[in-house]
Amino acid sequence: MTVLCQVHELEEDSARGFEVDGQSVFAVKKDGQIYVYVNACPHIGIPLEFQPDEFLDMEKRFIQCANHGALFEIETGDCIAGPCAGQALQAARFEIDGDSVRLV
Repeated sequence: MTVLCQVHELEEDSARGFEVDGQSVFAVKKDGQIYVYVNACPHIGIPLEFQPDEFLDMEKRFIQCANHGALFEIETGDCIAGPCAGQALQAARFEIDGDSVRLV
């Protein structure tokens, strides 16, 4: 299992990207919950962000693809607007072990 970060390192309403064994993932913290997704838009499989750790829209309510503006629900990864509406981000399997966020 690979440690991504410590829970306390993720600020509320923020996201942070990680590279793990050649795979790009990102973690989002919202309402005290952590969600981890593969960093690939289901539309054409490219990374979601243009700038490091910039995965959320301006209001920090949705994950946003910087390339085509698609919006995804943070809690489910479901695309609610944009060219991939009806599709979803791929959730990454993870666990919280003490203060550590770990991929499994």
